[in-house]
Amino acid sequence: MASIPQNIISHWHYLIEGFHGSSQEFYTSLEQSIEKRGIPNLKVTRVFHKEGSTLSAKREYLRVRRYNQYFDVCAAPFGNGFFISWWLGENEGCLANIPFLGIIFRIMNPTTYFQIDTTLMFQESIRLSVLEVIDEFIKEKGLKALSDIERKPVMHDLLKK
Repeated sequence: MASIPQNIISHWHYLIEGFHGSSQEFYTSLEQSIEKRGIPNLKVTRVFHKEGSTLSAKREYLRVRRYNQYFDVCAAPFGNGFFISWWLGENEGCLANIPFLGIIFRIMNPTTYFQIDTTLMFQESIRLSVLEVIDEFIKEKGLKALSDIERKPVMHDLLKK
């Protein structure tokens, strides 16, 4: 099984039972929803992650990057339904991983309220875009809407640096 990166800030997933859709259609709708929000400094690409071991197939994800934070969104058929998941992660700079230099880097480049605020706003903007597209797909098929609890991400310790 593929290992989960240590730099994950939050995660969310949902299975829409009885829904059959296209990953590409979902990604295209999501790109449009994100674009209309006018989030500064975004780069949207497609990336591939292994489904399992080194020799396993690869799964396409939509990657939304802003500075060192990124969302990897997956949309795919599963059983009699369709699932959507996203992972919000953060890439640390190379200096942060070098023993002595990493300490100096963290002292000279501390996490600020503004960085945390913009990370949370980035997360909220993409989360709302994902939910907007899901709501459109569900409404189109006449399926049950997501509850408030089903809409909440799983947060990891953002301040645990």
